[in-house]
Formats: sequence, C-alpha cells, structure tokens
Amino acid sequence: MRVALLAESFLPHMNGVTHSLLQVLGHLERQGHEALVLAPRSGPVDHGLHGARAEFLRSVPMPGYPEVRVTFAGARRLAGTLADFAPDVVHLASPFVLGWQGVIAAERIGAPSVAVYQTDVPAYAERYRLPGAAPMLANHVGRLHRRATLTLAPSSAAVAQLEGYGVERLRRWARGVDTDRFRPERRSLGWRRRHAADDEVLVGYVGRLAPEKQVEDLRAVAAIDGVRLVVIGDGPARTALEAMLPDAAFTGFLGGDALAEAMASLDVFVHPGESETFCQTVQEALASGVPVVATGRGGPLDLVSSSRDGWLYRPGDLDELTARVRDLAGDDA
Repeated sequence: MRVALLAESFLPHMNGVTHSLLQVLGHLERQGHEALVLAPRSGPVDHGLHGARAEFLRSVPMPGYPEVRVTFAGARRLAGTLADFAPDVVHLASPFVLGWQGVIAAERIGAPSVAVYQTDVPAYAERYRLPGAAPMLANHVGRLHRRATLTLAPSSAAVAQLEGYGVERLRRWARGVDTDRFRPERRSLGWRRRHAADDEVLVGYVGRLAPEKQVEDLRAVAAIDGVRLVVIGDGPARTALEAMLPDAAFTGFLGGDALAEAMASLDVFVHPGESETFCQTVQEALASGVPVVATGRGGPLDLVSSSRDGWLYRPGDLDELTARVRDLAGDDA
C-alpha cells in the first residue's frame, strides 16, 4: 500500500503530532508499505523517517511560537505531488492549514482521506486570548473533517466535540504506549536526588511549555510543603514560567530513555491542561507506575480512574488540584 501523510508539524520540532506521525511511519515500515511525508520545512531532518520519502514545503514561523512552522502550499501543487506518488490513501495528521488544502487535493486525485484529529485549535484560540476567533476556527475544523472520507479522534471527549461540529464519518482511535520504555523499573534514585531531597515528594509535569498547557497553575502545587516540582519540557513560555516557579527544577526537553527514567522517578505526575485531545504523557506516567493528577476535561477522562491510579480534578479548581496532590503525596495537612 502507498500512503501519503500530510502533517501540519513535523521534525525537527517534536510534539504530540510529530510523535504520533513517527509511530505511524514506523508501523508502515514494519508492514512493508511505502510512505511519502509532506510537511513544513523547519530545519535539517536526517534521520527518523523510517524509510519514508519526504518533501518539505516552504514555510513561515508562527507568530509568537517560531518553532512551529506554517506552510501555505495550495491544493493544486499538492495534488500534483500526490498524483505523482499515486497514494492508496491520504493521511492528514492534525489537519488545519495544510490539511485543508490536502483534503481538497486528495479529492482532486480521487484518493480517500483519513483526517486524524489531535489539536483543539478553538481552545488554543481562547487560551491565547484571540477575541472572537474560537467560533470561526471551530467552523473551519468542522468543515474540514466533514469533508474528509473518515476522521479518527483519540478520545471520547474529542469524538463528542467533533459530533457537535456535525462530523459523521468518525471513529475513535486511541493511542498505545511503549511499555518496554516506560516502566517502573526505570526509576532512578540518582535522578531523584539530583532534583529533590530524600524527604521531599517529587511532583512532575512533562510537556510543551506554552500557554495552552496551563503550567502556571502548578504554582499551587509548588507551594505545598514538602513538595519539589520538576518541569520537563521546553517551549515559548519557559522564561515566564521560570520566573513564576523560582523553586521548581526545569530540565528542558527530554526524550527516549532519558524521559522514561525521569518519568519513572517521579512520585506524582500532574497535567493541568484543559485542551488535551488525548494526553500521551498521562499514559506514559501510568505505564511507569506513577499516579496522575489531571484536569477532568478532554483526553484524561479516558485515561485516569479516580481513586485507583490517580485523580481527576474540576477544571480550574486549584484548591482541588492541591488537595489531590496532597492525597497522593500522603500529606493530610
């Protein structure tokens, strides 16, 4: 089978969309399928493509978040490239700008399209305080996914959201987790001691440092006596967050085995973001044997069983967030 994959974001920028696409490419390679990736040009990519061909398109940096690139390649150009490749299916990874042109291009060459919903763009608009943008963006998301042959969404909350946009050709496609990499045996006393005293509870967040992740809410956690907060990740909000959380440890981006070691070494994992369509890091924490406190909205609703492997707290209720972390930390004060 020949699969063309169009991605709004790709290497060398690593995020949830890129991670998922790399998993797909690895699977296609193992199954003997041929793949073509079309994505914004962002920087040198000399590995990690799992045998796929790649065409990187001219792009511009997103205002305020230059690590993310946007390409305005039109449907006519994309249709020509796709026609030369002759795909059996066109995979649209987190489609929005490039994905809209991609779904039109797929129609023009008579190829079915599968749109994978991963980014709640309307919620991002609200978080970035763009007045009036959310309804317009929701309309665009609904129109795009109604036009695709099939849409795959990663969680029950994402499915319900898209149904509300009038999307009918819709299936839930949950995510797996690499349990060879993320497992309790990765826990490292040395890693813990580099970031917390022996009598401290090590509470950690893993992810991009950007407004939509609401990492600033973790000020409530950092204020708990006996808790040491570690923030794993990077992004445009890092400098501001370092000022807000002066006693927290910031590691920068970690990946692969380094991330697995860090994750397993936590005592509690926290994720305050309310716009997650899935939240892979929650799965990775649970696979590592680490209890989770996450907001009770979006993807975490499917992943966390309150009172069994962690707690879900009411979105925006930082008092409950604090209480849930205290509970898992064994602090009844």
